[in-house]
Amino acid sequence: MERGSGSCFQGVLCHWLVLVLIWLCGCQHVLSQQTTLEPKDKFLLSDPPIGLFDPIEISPSVLPHNTNPVEPLSPMYPNYTSYDPVLTGKCHVNFSKLSFMMDKTASDCSVPLAPLVADVICCPQVSSLMNIFQAAYGGGNNTLVLNQASANACFSDIMSILASKGANTNIPELCTLRPSNLTDASCPMKDISSFERMVNVSKLLDACSSVDPLKECCRPVCQPAIVEAAVHISSGGASMFGSSSIPGSAAGINAVSDCKGVVHSYLSMKLSSEVANTAFRVLSGCKVNKVCPLEFDDPSSVVKACGKASTRPSCCAALQSYIAARQKQIFVTNLQAINCATMFGSMLQKAGVGNDIYGLCDIDLKDFSLQGML
Repeated sequence: MERGSGSCFQGVLCHWLVLVLIWLCGCQHVLSQQTTLEPKDKFLLSDPPIGLFDPIEISPSVLPHNTNPVEPLSPMYPNYTSYDPVLTGKCHVNFSKLSFMMDKTASDCSVPLAPLVADVICCPQVSSLMNIFQAAYGGGNNTLVLNQASANACFSDIMSILASKGANTNIPELCTLRPSNLTDASCPMKDISSFERMVNVSKLLDACSSVDPLKECCRPVCQPAIVEAAVHISSGGASMFGSSSIPGSAAGINAVSDCKGVVHSYLSMKLSSEVANTAFRVLSGCKVNKVCPLEFDDPSSVVKACGKASTRPSCCAALQSYIAARQKQIFVTNLQAINCATMFGSMLQKAGVGNDIYGLCDIDLKDFSLQGML
C-alpha cells in the first residue's frame, strides 16, 4: 500500500484530485459581470452582494500552462480496454486525421465522470469536435456542412468511435446532440465560396485566431465577430436591420443559431485543430461560468431551522444536509459556485434568514461542488 501511494494516478481519489486541479486551472481566468439578481430565472454571473455571508471566498489553483497541446493525454481517468468500433461505412472521412481530437473528447467524456462534468468539460469538447469534424468532412468538396444522410451516418460513427475509446454512450442525451447538428439545416448558406464572398473573413479570422481566455469573457472579440458573420449569412447578405427574417421570428433566430455553426465550421477549416479547439473551449467557458447549474428546491427546512429562534446545531445540520443534496447534482466551477452561493443566500435572506449562516456553519465554495466530497 505504501509503495503504491507515491503514484497520483493509481487511486480513484487521485484521479478526482487531478481532474479538479485541471478544471480549476481552466476556469480561473473568467471574470464576473454585474447583473440583476433573479433567483427564479437562470442565475447569471455576478459579484456577491456586500455582506451576504462574507466567508465565501475563491482561491483557484494555479498550474503551469501546457505549452505543448498535442502531447499525449494524461491518464487522469480509469483505463478502459479499447475495441474496434462498428462503423456504418457510409461516412467518408479520414478519422485517423482526427485521432487526437477523438482521444481528447473520449477522455473528457469518460464513462463514470461524463454525467458529473457534462456542462463544464464533456459537452464543450464534444461541441468543438463536431465543429472540427464538419470542417474535416467538407474541406474537400467546398461545403461547410453535411447533408442529412451523411450526418446520420457520421454521427453514428463518431459516437461509436468515442464509445470504443471509453467515452460514455449517453453523450447525445447529456449534451443534447443529434445528427442535425452537423447539417446546420436552417442556415441558407452552406458552401465555402459563397461564405467567403459574403463575409469579411479576414476580420473573422483576426478576431478568432487567438482568443484570450481572460479578455474574451469580459470584453469579447471573437464572439461578436461570429455573431456578425452568422447574422449576415442568415439574411443572405442583407443588413441585419433590413432583413425581415431576423427580428423576433423563431425562424430568424433558428437561422442565426444554425449559421453560427457554419461560421464555426469555417473557422475550424482555416485554423489548426488545436487552435480552433482552444478558441471554442474558451467561448464555452465564458458561457458556462455565467450560470449556476444547481437546482435549488424549496429550502423551507433550512429557513425553519435557521430562523430567529434557531440553535446552531440544528441550523447547521439542516443547512449542510440541504447543500449536500445540491452538491451531488453536478460538478460546478468555482465561478459557478460563487453564483450558487449568492443565489441561495439571497433566497434565504428573502425568506427571513438574517444570520450569517455560512460563517456560522463554516460553509465555503467547495460545499457547493462535488469537489467538497474529496
